[in-house]
Amino acid sequence: MAVDTSSKTSGSPRGRGNSPAAGPRPRRRTSRFWVKIVVALLLVVEVYPLVWMFLTSLKSNSDYLNHSTWSLPTTWEWGNYTEAWTTGHIGLYVRNSLFAVVPALALILLLGTAAGFALQIMVWKGRNLTLLIFLAGIMVPAQMILLPLFTVYFQAGLSGTLWPLILTYTGTGLPLTVFMMATYYKTVPRELFEAATIDGAGILRAFWTISVPLVRNAILTVGLVQFFFLWNDLLIALTFTNNQDLRTIQVGLLNFTGDFGATQYGPLFAAICINVFGTLVIYLFLNQKVMKGLTSGAVKG
Repeated sequence: MAVDTSSKTSGSPRGRGNSPAAGPRPRRRTSRFWVKIVVALLLVVEVYPLVWMFLTSLKSNSDYLNHSTWSLPTTWEWGNYTEAWTTGHIGLYVRNSLFAVVPALALILLLGTAAGFALQIMVWKGRNLTLLIFLAGIMVPAQMILLPLFTVYFQAGLSGTLWPLILTYTGTGLPLTVFMMATYYKTVPRELFEAATIDGAGILRAFWTISVPLVRNAILTVGLVQFFFLWNDLLIALTFTNNQDLRTIQVGLLNFTGDFGATQYGPLFAAICINVFGTLVIYLFLNQKVMKGLTSGAVKG
């Protein structure tokens, strides 16, 4: 009886233990298969328009008008890029965009990081109210301030330069930057600044040597987000650029068909590719830093 009892008890757990272990495996394989299918579909949705746009930029005018939109080029017109860069003035538009976006981005990051440090690390009366005032700036639509700003810039003699773009980009980009940097500074331990104060460090030294290195990934993330916002801006640039020599890349693409006529699609798509793939390369080069910056504000310490 003892032997029979032990064999039953020893066999039953094995039977019960084997059945659940064998069950989830097909389910896991099926779920992974569907996940791969969904990822593949998303990849096609994202990549195929870029491939189509690149192939269209290499078509001649007759290929675009006389053949299917999805057909390959019969002749590979690499000269469309040269024509877009020189005759289409895309090089000038890219330079204007850089001259307007880079100084504005530098001011946004410098002032926004300093304001976030002052609002979260420093202790002073009225800092919560000041943060609310910055947040209120996010809720102001850009369309409401364009006409008053245009009048101010005209009376100040700044029309006909890139200064209206630089100043407007800086003012519109600061509220979101201050809010994001203040959020990131919440994750920085206060003990580091207390120790620096005990060692004799002042506010400026604590800001430059301690806080900035700790939030450098956050600065890079905010900078990249703001760069795309400013680079892809059309409304502000269209309002304050009153001649061709001041057009940014987006305004230049909007009026690009006027330079070539309504039928020159090859150089037009070549100009669009220059804009799209240029910003795409920047993101692919910095995406790991962006992911670190996005996650650094989620976990304290």
